Amino acid sequence: MTTATATPNQPATTPSASSGSVGRTLITALAPAVWGSTYIVTTQLLPPGHPLFAALLRSLPAGLIALLISRQLPRGSWWWKSLVLGTLNMGAFFPLLFVAAQHLPGGVAATLGATQPIMVAFLAVAILRERLSRWRVGWGVVGVLGVGLVVLGPGAGLDLTGVLAGIAGALSMGVGVVLTKRWGRPEGVGAVGLCGWLLTAAGLVLLVPALLIDGIPAGIDSYAVGGYLWLGLAGGLLSYTIWFAGIGRLPVTATALLGLLSPLMAATLGVLLAGEALSALQLLGFAVALTAMVAGQLSPKRREPRLS
Repeated sequence: MTTATATPNQPATTPSASSGSVGRTLITALAPAVWGSTYIVTTQLLPPGHPLFAALLRSLPAGLIALLISRQLPRGSWWWKSLVLGTLNMGAFFPLLFVAAQHLPGGVAATLGATQPIMVAFLAVAILRERLSRWRVGWGVVGVLGVGLVVLGPGAGLDLTGVLAGIAGALSMGVGVVLTKRWGRPEGVGAVGLCGWLLTAAGLVLLVPALLIDGIPAGIDSYAVGGYLWLGLAGGLLSYTIWFAGIGRLPVTATALLGLLSPLMAATLGVLLAGEALSALQLLGFAVALTAMVAGQLSPKRREPRLS
């Protein structure tokens, strides 16, 4: 394997209405859409009660495959940067996501996760020194309300541990997304290479806790094997490669708003595969969240001062 040398980051790209920007946005949106399948795959195919083991298999094998494909290892500061980014984006985020799901109704956990774009907007100000986009913060709030209408039921309850885990998970990945934008990628390293570094780092962070706390599930059948393969290859290697490529080229807050697709896709799969039905209010929330996601990709033009 070769090693890569880090170079200064390129300036962040500005929002554009060009067909290239639209195409990149649509491709990047595939990642959160695939992540929306995590809940139904986990509940329907995987052995129950082993969330850390599932997170391990979602990250480490996919990371090693990406390393073999890219044939590149980090160099210099990218050893510790990969560990930080891998932990924030995956190694800490995955377990916190599972803890939130175990202690809260799925709708509450999804709504907490949908707050991530709002966090990213403020983190971009603190870390990237960007101006606060009130436009995208506003649409982020609308998106949370829309997701809430889709996934929150009348019996939704709150548990302090679950709430804290849900907020911490959203914050963890939010910081990871912004730092990924700040640090960029070393020269000559593609999205697959970066994905391999981060997924492998996350897997190594999860290895000992997963084996000590969860252990290896007994009776892994063909359905579980299929579920692990889907989470690792589609939900890990493919989707994170697409995601990191998008972060490098698109505005970070707008990209984070694409994450609203995850709970919406989870609800859609519930209808298609689990026989669930959406009420009129849920359909309204679906439309509101989609509108917020699309509107958040745009930047309103500043009004030119009138000449007297």
